[in-house]
Amino acid sequence: MAGLFSRLFHKKEPQKVSCAAVVPAAGNSTRMAGRDKILLPLGEQPVLAHTLRALELCPYITEIVIVTRRELIVPIGQLCRDYGFGKVTKVVPGGETRTQSVLNGVLEVSGQTELVAIHDGARPLVSQNVLEGAIVRASQCGAAAPAVPVKDTVKRARDGVVETTLNRSELFAVQTPQVFQLDLIRSALTKALEEGAEITDDCSAVERLGIGVALTQGDYRNLKITTPEDLAMAEALLEWEDGA
Repeated sequence: MAGLFSRLFHKKEPQKVSCAAVVPAAGNSTRMAGRDKILLPLGEQPVLAHTLRALELCPYITEIVIVTRRELIVPIGQLCRDYGFGKVTKVVPGGETRTQSVLNGVLEVSGQTELVAIHDGARPLVSQNVLEGAIVRASQCGAAAPAVPVKDTVKRARDGVVETTLNRSELFAVQTPQVFQLDLIRSALTKALEEGAEITDDCSAVERLGIGVALTQGDYRNLKITTPEDLAMAEALLEWEDGA
């Protein structure tokens, strides 16, 4: 185990950073009335096209693996050809859970890079600053993810009754990309699956190994499209950015 994490705190120059990207896009879109949210139009292009373009433009990302449902492999492959996403190397089927799907993608990475960035296919408005910040930080410490401070007051409740008010200054909403050393996240996801652990993001798999994840500057515009309201908000943000 010591050898696995021996490079976690190894520093390297940012210009030498090389990172693969895994894009989970295998969800059932249950809160989008059954429509595949990644293929819905955002502006004049599908949601997934915006996401992949951001990854394609990132100088640190050298390859992209997309994980999706079997019935979407062909249309997503066609989308990549139509938009000329040259860094997309594979479109592979997901698993029964998000953890299995992400691991499927991680196992398809070529292994020529030390880092892998896991970025939700339904986060189309990620900026280059957010991408590069998380990747560079992970190259220095082994695991990093962007986050933004929670704006609302958060309360813990049981049976509809408030038990306590949490300290908002200590709370952050974690976004993607979540970036890790390749061997670290591969081992963390494998262990989580073997033990049947319920994890909601990839940082949780690494945290289970007792390894801290560094937080980098996120962006409130880097929202995840889950509901029709999210899509409407993304449309408004896209128009706002175009008019800025």
